[in-house]
Amino acid sequence: MVGKPPSISLCSLRRTTLAASGLILLCFSFFSISSLRSPLQTQNQYNSHPIFRNALTDNLNPSFDGTDLVSSSSIYHSPKIFSASYAEMERRFKVYIYPDGDPKTYYQTPRKLTGKYASEGYFFQNIRESRFRTEDPDQANLFFIPISCHKMRGKGISYENMTVIVQEYVEGLIRKYPYWNRTLGADHFLVTCHDVGVRAFEGLPSLIKNSIRVVCSPSYNVGYIPHKDVALPQVLQPFPLPPGGKDVVNRTILGFWAGHRNSKIRVILARVWENDTELAISNNRISRAIGELVYQKQFYRCKFCICPGGSQVNSARITDSIHYGCVPVILSDYYDLPFNDILDWKKFSLIVKEKDVYQLKTILKSVTDDGFIALHKGLVEAQKHFEWHSPPLPFDAFHMVMHELWLRHHVIKY
Repeated sequence: MVGKPPSISLCSLRRTTLAASGLILLCFSFFSISSLRSPLQTQNQYNSHPIFRNALTDNLNPSFDGTDLVSSSSIYHSPKIFSASYAEMERRFKVYIYPDGDPKTYYQTPRKLTGKYASEGYFFQNIRESRFRTEDPDQANLFFIPISCHKMRGKGISYENMTVIVQEYVEGLIRKYPYWNRTLGADHFLVTCHDVGVRAFEGLPSLIKNSIRVVCSPSYNVGYIPHKDVALPQVLQPFPLPPGGKDVVNRTILGFWAGHRNSKIRVILARVWENDTELAISNNRISRAIGELVYQKQFYRCKFCICPGGSQVNSARITDSIHYGCVPVILSDYYDLPFNDILDWKKFSLIVKEKDVYQLKTILKSVTDDGFIALHKGLVEAQKHFEWHSPPLPFDAFHMVMHELWLRHHVIKY
């Protein structure tokens, strides 16, 4: 018919759309990759830290950024992808912190930056100091619910009352602000290192189901969702002794563990191996009465440090082992290791199922000298990721947690 526009077949339209989409994706990839080498913002405290001072001294390229410290390492699943993603995070990631709550009680500020729950305190302080914070919620990729369960525990609040306080606080945010209802909380996250803190949010089923929980007890069999939640490393800071380094020759003890028998696997570990002559396995943690820092000094003398799960799967012993240069042996089932989607834990640790505890010595002795040297080298490279600083430093524990959050924000659409 005259004047009627020519018809376009559905197949032709699909082909045209796919071609256009492919071209756009190609252009985006080109410009993204071209921009990945932009320098990170340099601060004086970065340059003074030995990790970065040595790298900056050795590299005369004025455009050097910290990502070179990643791309040359083998402890990552994909160094190039992590390096690129980290640089993109530094440029674009923004977090809005709800301002509500009295800072003198449980909100905004940490209880303390010491002890086995120090990771929670450091995160609360670091996020306020970091470039990721935005005062404009419309710019935010994620929203932080800044209530510290560890601080509540420090004030002697019972678990039951803590649950009520948490529920009333979060429900107050939902009523006051429009952001939660856009995604039913999927772009919100909380941070808690105490296992009681994880339980304190049980009065909010939608939060547990939808929001990102950054927790120190990432056990699959207690409701942890690995593609949504984040494993927070439990770091017992400050470390009383310096990190272990190139000291393989001094490590003459095959394996070491000393602790309380507060789980089934620890009971079995002590019963089977405490009398072995090649393994230093003790039923109780080494008493301070024996001498100052005897427990910590033992890490320097051992090749492998056994890290069995306790009352929860997590243990500060893992990050102690990393700090002191003793290859951790993760003896725990259902444990989502911190930064597991970034770091290849098999490059600096041994992962042993609980049922294999009876073959523990055979497993350790099967590692060749060259194999142990490679594990120890990887361990030293990984140390920077399991340290907290104030203010935070590139690639430290805070930035690794932020990168985990950055990865998860990509799946949120609204």
